[in-house]
Amino acid sequence: MAYQSPMIAIPKKTTGDVDWTAPICNLIAKSFGENPDNYAQECQALQRCRQDAVKGAGSDMTGRDLLYKYFGQLEILEMRFPEIRVNFPWNDAFTNKLTMQTAIAYEKASVLFQIAATHSAIAASQNRSDPEGLKLAFYYFRTCAGMLTYINENFLHAPSTDLSREVIKFLVGVIMAQATEVFLEKCIDEKKAPALVAKIASQSASMYTSLSEEVKDFMGKGIFDRNWITLIQIKSKHFGSVAQYYRGQVDNKAGAHGEALVRFTLAESLAKEANRSAASFTALFAHVSPTLPADAGPSISERTKVQLQLSTDRKTEAQRDNDLIYNAVLPSADALPAIEKAVVATHISIQEVYRAPDVQNVIGADIFVKLIPLSVHESASVYSEEKAKLVRKEVENAESAEVEVRSALEAMGVQAGLARFKAMAEGSLGGEEEIPLDVRRWREDINVMEDREGIDTLLQQMARLKEAVKADLDGFSRDLDVESRECETMRVKYDHLWTQEPSASFTKSIRQDLKSHIGALDAAAASDQQVSTLWESVKSDIRLLLSPDVEEVFRASAQRDAPSESLLDLDIGVEAHDETERVRIRQYTTEIEERLGRLKKIAYERGEVLKELKDKIQADDVSHLLLLNRRNPGAEQSLFAAELEKFRAYQQRLGTTVYNQQAVLQEIQGLWKHLRDLAGRGPGAKKWDERERRKKDTVRRFSNARDGYMEVRDGLTKGLQFYQQLTDLSAALALSVKSFITDRRSERDRLVGQADIQQRLAVPQTPVEKPPLPPPPRSPPSLDSSFKSMMLHGSQNPVSPPTRPPQASYSSILPPPPPQPVKAYSNLPPPPQPARPVYTNPVSSNPPPDPYASLGAFGSQFSTPRAAPPVPQQQMHSASPQRQSSFSLPPPPPSRPQYAANPQNPQTYGQQAPLPPQSWRQYSSQTQPTQQGSQYQTKPPPPPPSQSRDTQQYYQGYGR
Repeated sequence: MAYQSPMIAIPKKTTGDVDWTAPICNLIAKSFGENPDNYAQECQALQRCRQDAVKGAGSDMTGRDLLYKYFGQLEILEMRFPEIRVNFPWNDAFTNKLTMQTAIAYEKASVLFQIAATHSAIAASQNRSDPEGLKLAFYYFRTCAGMLTYINENFLHAPSTDLSREVIKFLVGVIMAQATEVFLEKCIDEKKAPALVAKIASQSASMYTSLSEEVKDFMGKGIFDRNWITLIQIKSKHFGSVAQYYRGQVDNKAGAHGEALVRFTLAESLAKEANRSAASFTALFAHVSPTLPADAGPSISERTKVQLQLSTDRKTEAQRDNDLIYNAVLPSADALPAIEKAVVATHISIQEVYRAPDVQNVIGADIFVKLIPLSVHESASVYSEEKAKLVRKEVENAESAEVEVRSALEAMGVQAGLARFKAMAEGSLGGEEEIPLDVRRWREDINVMEDREGIDTLLQQMARLKEAVKADLDGFSRDLDVESRECETMRVKYDHLWTQEPSASFTKSIRQDLKSHIGALDAAAASDQQVSTLWESVKSDIRLLLSPDVEEVFRASAQRDAPSESLLDLDIGVEAHDETERVRIRQYTTEIEERLGRLKKIAYERGEVLKELKDKIQADDVSHLLLLNRRNPGAEQSLFAAELEKFRAYQQRLGTTVYNQQAVLQEIQGLWKHLRDLAGRGPGAKKWDERERRKKDTVRRFSNARDGYMEVRDGLTKGLQFYQQLTDLSAALALSVKSFITDRRSERDRLVGQADIQQRLAVPQTPVEKPPLPPPPRSPPSLDSSFKSMMLHGSQNPVSPPTRPPQASYSSILPPPPPQPVKAYSNLPPPPQPARPVYTNPVSSNPPPDPYASLGAFGSQFSTPRAAPPVPQQQMHSASPQRQSSFSLPPPPPSRPQYAANPQNPQTYGQQAPLPPQSWRQYSSQTQPTQQGSQYQTKPPPPPPSQSRDTQQYYQGYGR
């Protein structure tokens, strides 16, 4: 734990109650002739002010402010009632002896002692490891010393021990020693030069040593706490050790190794004495001391121990170095030169404390401000009006003088034309700031924008976004093409067993979005090219504007086509005449500049004098004089005149500035007239105008470059925003494509498995439960036999696949029909709303959601058809030959009818399911609309064998 050196706080006095009301009321009635009852509130306010300050306040900032206020009111009260007598009882701060006095001076001295004690307590309680706390401790120790010094200087006959000159002097010494100690801590913490630290430590040691001698005079009187005496003695030894330690470092660095070793030895010796005394002090320290912190014993013991350790280590190191390296002769301790002292702490007077604005705000207004007679208030108002008139007059004169000089200079054109004549006098086209202010501002603005994010960086960023979007869109198109090829590959492989719809009708909206995005990307390329072209046209000028060579550009533009000899080469061969003329122009310009400088000084002086006059008048108060002379009415005018004479000197100084200004203006007018007559016309003036024209052209060039730069930045900002939005749209499209491809592949994987199972089960099997049927005629495989193998679901053969394969749709057996117009669907009745997503696999019991269900106009209409009303059996049978003829199949062998003639027994092996009616075939040929078709449409799953009749009715009704 880090300890800070304990500090001594001065104890406070105690007091009893005081009655202010009766004495003040008596004086009001006797001296002012007014009714005392009118000031009962003021008397109570003063009574309460004293009660709060000396009896209820603590040793903190609040107590300090209350004491400030009470003492300020005492000062005003003494001026108003100098003859007042009140009994003021105060107990001694050290002996606790009661002392009573009637003089208001005793009350003031006691309150000042209370303020000093409060300041010492605030300083001692600060955390000096914090820079702000260290600063406050140093300030309040000094103000405490200032309060005590004021007591000693103004109250000579002290009635109590704590206010005696000897005690106050001793307390001032203690407080100033502690202030010096605080400053020393600051220097050590900030690692100041060892020489400075040694001087301040020597000062602290000297002050504590003097206090150790002075305190002997108070031995046996029981005035001061015995802990004070011990602590002062410890600190005198401790800071003596610190001074020797740092001075030894200085000597060692200077090469005086022998003296340094002796000083380190002295530092160790003094530190040992301080440490021994601190150990005894810690053992005997009374923790109830109100003027020392509770950890004073451990704190001082720890600090002395640290100093002893530092001194011992440094002495050991110096001894070893001297024995092995330097072998310096060690002088005696008495022969060492004394360490210089540095006074770093001085007291702050009470006037400085009470002059602060915050203290004045704390004191507030005079409690008895109403006690001044009305006549005095009226006279003070009249005097204030006289002062206001004086100020208004001088302010008007000053403003008129400023307007006069400004108007005169503007009318002559001195400020704008002087630079021109100076350049002509120099014989060159220079003479002013090369880069105009506007160009400098453009340069700074563009430099800031380029440092934050340059044009090239924005172009690269836009190019990256563009390439990324293009790559994404190309990838989407490629993924859709791959998916379509995979589907068609499976269709070729499995022929009529492949029931997955082609991808073209499902990806129409996706491909439209893809085409739209690619079109937007291509359209944006033209804008990108415009921005790039514009940037290439202004890039060189912008680079030049940002480079250090821009000043050379303006200088070159000013000197282009200019004669190197002079602007005043009006005629070849008259160089001598030109040189004489340039000398005269230079003389005129120099004299005019000198007069202009004098005008500025005159204006500054006038402003300062006017400010001093206002401050003086603001601070002037004659209320006390009017109060003293209120019984002499004829003295007001003479009093006002005498008081206003205090401002006569300021008025004279202001009048002198106006006179001097007019004289200087007349001189400038004469000089300017001669200068214009001498150099205002001729080739020199024309060349100057040509220079200005070229300079304006250069400024216009950079202005156009700057405008183009801002257009490029604006275009790039919009381009980045466009490509970012396109990136977001591509990301949304990517989700759609991924979801579509994933669902299609999942559906394709299931269909592949089903097709493989159907191919394996297409081989004839022997029934188990029924007698075998005659085998079909051996004939080469045909489309009809493949078609019959699809009806395996009607058999009750126990050797069946684990899952029932779906009935392949009739439309999937045929090659995709040509696209038909949308109007082919106009004769169909609107089917019921789907109960599942449009591209859900039929065999899935829990179809996944379809994120693309809203992409097609017909996707929600023909996704999942429901069973239509039953139709007559004859209509179902009559549809079969039509359906067979639609596929152009060869006629079946003779034995075929016995398997297909029993529509009521679907369990017969090899039975062919009834074909859908002609209307179904008509619908099957229209499943590829050109505009908006069913997207991701799949055929409904076949019904179980027991529902073959219902299935016939379902197809018959759906086709119808």
